[in-house]
Amino acid sequence: MRFTQAPIRNRAGAVLAECGRTVLVTGRSLMLFPCILFNRECRRAFFEQLYTAGIRSLPVATVVALFTGMILSLQLGIAFRQFSQELMVAYTMSFTMFREMGPFMTGIILASCVGSAMAAQLGAMTVNEEIAALEMMGIDPVRFLVVPRLWAMAVMAPLLSFYICVVAFCGGALVGSTQLNLPFLQYMSEVVRVAEIKDLYVGLFKAILFGIMVSSVSCVIGFSTRQGAVGVGASTRRSVVVSFLVILIGGYFVTRFFYVF
Repeated sequence: MRFTQAPIRNRAGAVLAECGRTVLVTGRSLMLFPCILFNRECRRAFFEQLYTAGIRSLPVATVVALFTGMILSLQLGIAFRQFSQELMVAYTMSFTMFREMGPFMTGIILASCVGSAMAAQLGAMTVNEEIAALEMMGIDPVRFLVVPRLWAMAVMAPLLSFYICVVAFCGGALVGSTQLNLPFLQYMSEVVRVAEIKDLYVGLFKAILFGIMVSSVSCVIGFSTRQGAVGVGASTRRSVVVSFLVILIGGYFVTRFFYVF
């Protein structure tokens, strides 16, 4: 037993240290937002990251949202048809997508498509000692590399989440009109009627939070890369896994805070 306790303690200490480093990097990046406004290089990098996180994620987001809406409507319709309550499909889809599924799918897409690329890029820069070269030239890597990425994700995540919800509603309405005898316009009007402002702003807040967490986790893991190309691959995989866990845990606590207390 004595031989297993030390590695466990060391591993726990490393995890806590990395969590603390992530919190510090996130706080610094949030406070350094004026760099985007007054520094041309940061502003250019910010718009590049907006394009990467938003426009380049649209094809994947569209396909995922469309078929998620279709699957949810079909499964819910099969269940509600037993009680002759097919219109409840639109009601359930409304708060499900705005509260949970929209921001959750946004976080998953950003973690897999954008966060992994961030970890790989910064990891390659770390093992090639480009980060050390920036520090030797007096350039802050957090200000130069993390700030544009974090703020771009924070801006694009709620927009992408809302887009995913709209596409999912269209997919659900398509299934409703073709297989559940629910007219397309009636389905959409019911979705709008039962939607609440609280569901919308809670979902958008979740999306912003997920965007910030995914970008900060990916950047910190990229900065921690070691062992050359093998380390870059390991950091890319670890950034996706940790981002998924953070999204699930953070989503639960946000929902509990807004809808339980």
